[in-house]
Amino acid sequence: MIELFRSPTYDFIGKRKRAYLVSLAFLLVGLLSIAAKGGLRYDIDFTGGTLVQVRFERPVAIETIRASLGRIGLGDSVIQQFGDPREFILRMPLTSSDPEEIGRRVQAAIGGEASLGTFEIRRVEFVGPQVGRDLQLQAIYAVLAGLIGILLYIAIRFDLKGGVAAIIAVFHDVLVCLGAMSLTNRDFSLPVLAALLTVIGYSVNDTIVAYDRLRENRGKFAPKGQSFAQQMNAAVNQTLTRTVLTALTTFFSTAVLLFFGGKVLEDFAFVLFIGVITGTYSTIYVAAAIVVDWTSWVEGRVRRTKKAVAKA
Repeated sequence: MIELFRSPTYDFIGKRKRAYLVSLAFLLVGLLSIAAKGGLRYDIDFTGGTLVQVRFERPVAIETIRASLGRIGLGDSVIQQFGDPREFILRMPLTSSDPEEIGRRVQAAIGGEASLGTFEIRRVEFVGPQVGRDLQLQAIYAVLAGLIGILLYIAIRFDLKGGVAAIIAVFHDVLVCLGAMSLTNRDFSLPVLAALLTVIGYSVNDTIVAYDRLRENRGKFAPKGQSFAQQMNAAVNQTLTRTVLTALTTFFSTAVLLFFGGKVLEDFAFVLFIGVITGTYSTIYVAAAIVVDWTSWVEGRVRRTKKAVAKA
């Protein structure tokens, strides 16, 4: 077995107060970005409408494309460069026209603009309003079902405190990923939803490994004079090699997808890229740290209650 660290004794838990501030700062920046932009930018999968992918013979200006679409009443469409400066995604709002007709109108409008040169319509996709709403609801249900399952599993296998702390860590990871998407102006799409669910599973898996080692240690022996915080810190250190190796393997894989996987996979890989980092971080500084503070608070109340009873 590969051992990157031999008997590490890093004081991770001792620095949890600083980590709380770091987490709060990242969350605030992300949430402020989402609020300032009026919410997340949803892909056509969730909003409904028509998507047209166009590839031109040479690089063209977005303003020129918008001007050509304005002649057919679609000037308010979202126009995004799709990886290559010659390729664009046109997102049309919902209309009463069928997608084939919109595709023909777009082709005619762009073809009527001589400065755009020759081009190719590579795909036309349509999502109706009812389908978009159904997908939004199914996305919410999928995330909620996953969170409830995680809470129940950890509460039964370990304890309720661990389950609640793991859910808080998952929320932390998801909000950081969503904030990063808002800051980089990315759309929330079905592949992004799949990436978020993957991040949730990855984060919880790391957390369970640390909790399991803590339980094993407490079952074998409980060193005299060692606080719960020290026991948790020991468990995190003992699983550090496994955590780092898993994180690096996943990190490099997602980095390859992000930088070399093409535009279609970029948003999916970006969420995984951020999620691997924050998932590893939250295992130590959110899930483990919250359990430690919660346990300390409970133990403090018990001690105060015993003192009050003794005085009475």
